[in-house]
Amino acid sequence: MSDSYTAAIVYTPEAGVRLRPDGGGDLPAAANDVNLLGMAIALALGRAGYEHHPEPRDPELQTLDALIAGDAVMPWRRPAGGDDEQIACTRGAGGVWSCEVKPA
Repeated sequence: MSDSYTAAIVYTPEAGVRLRPDGGGDLPAAANDVNLLGMAIALALGRAGYEHHPEPRDPELQTLDALIAGDAVMPWRRPAGGDDEQIACTRGAGGVWSCEVKPA
């Protein structure tokens, strides 16, 4: 598995955001790695001003695996006036992920 993850944040006003991975590196497969990356992504989106969309998440379709792979739209709204952005994540010591939202 790669020690980095980058993806474009694609906003869909009626549904939320979809991540579009850039294809660099392998996606995590182990449940713990997926959960850690998913949590780091959620924290970075929150720090960047993204909010939960009022539409509830469908837990059967909108999984962390699907989010990271770019296969699901997740219920997040970007900040007002937000531009195209990307998320960049790196895995540090002990497998802990750190993510940051940046301009595209």
